[in-house]
Amino acid sequence: MRIFNEETVNLSGSRDGGVKLEKKVALVTGAGRGIGKAIALRFSKEGARVVVNDIDLSYAESVAGKLKEMGHEALAIKADVSKLEEVERMFERAVQQFSRVDILVNNAGIRRDTPFHKISQRKWDSVIAVHLKGSFNCAQVAQKYMVKQGYGKIVNLSSPVPSSLGEHSQTSYASACAAIQGFTTALALELGRYNINVNCVAPDFIDTEMTRTMARKEGMYLDDFKRFAAAKIPLRRIGTPEDVANVVLFLVCDESSFISGQVIYVRGGP
Repeated sequence: MRIFNEETVNLSGSRDGGVKLEKKVALVTGAGRGIGKAIALRFSKEGARVVVNDIDLSYAESVAGKLKEMGHEALAIKADVSKLEEVERMFERAVQQFSRVDILVNNAGIRRDTPFHKISQRKWDSVIAVHLKGSFNCAQVAQKYMVKQGYGKIVNLSSPVPSSLGEHSQTSYASACAAIQGFTTALALELGRYNINVNCVAPDFIDTEMTRTMARKEGMYLDDFKRFAAAKIPLRRIGTPEDVANVVLFLVCDESSFISGQVIYVRGGP
C-alpha cells in the first residue's frame, strides 16, 4: 500500500499553509462597496493582486487605496460592465498591469424594484443589462485570457429565485438572477475542458446598502427591518458581506478545483 507524505501532499495537490491566492490576479466588478468590497479585501488578504472595478471611480479608488495601505497590489478601474468596449479596455489595463487574469467575480448589479404592471422598458433593460449582460461581457472577455493560460476561475453573483422573504415587485431582478444561474451551468460545461471553473453564489439577505434601501422603501427603521428578516432565517441572523466573501474565496481556491457549474446559496438555511 502506497503511503503519501501528508506534509507535502493534500487533496488539492498544493502544499499546506501559506496564503491561498498568492500572486493570483483577480478582477472583481462592483467592488467599490458592499459584497464586492468584502470580496476584494478577502482576496487581497490571501495574497491576490486585485483589480477593483466600479462604475464610480471614487469608490474603486478608495478600496484599492485601502488594499495598498495593507501592503498589497491593487488597481482601480472605472467601467460600465454593460458596455462591451469598456469591459475590453478594463481587461486590457488589468493585463498590462499584472500580465494575466486568473479570477473573475461578476458582482456588479442593480435593483429597480417596481410592480410588474408599472415597470418601464428602461428600468427592465437597465437591470438585465448590468446583471446579465454585464456578466456575459466580462466572462466572454475573461475567457479569452483564461483559455490561453489553461486556467481560470469565474464566480457569478445572483440571488435565490424566488427570494425567501417573498418581496414583490422583483420581476426584473428575479429574471436576471435566474438567467445568471442558467448561464453559470451552461458556461461551466463549455469552459471546463480549458481548466476553467464557473460557479455561482446566491446570497439571500445580506446587510448591504441594498438592504438599507429596501428598509427605507418599506418605511421601516433598519433595526426593525433586520429583526423582521432574521425571524424568517433559520440561523436567526442576516448575513454579512464577509459571509459571502468567504464562500467566493473557497470557490476560487485550489481546494475547490473539482467544483464547477454549481449554485451555492448563502442564506442562513436551506
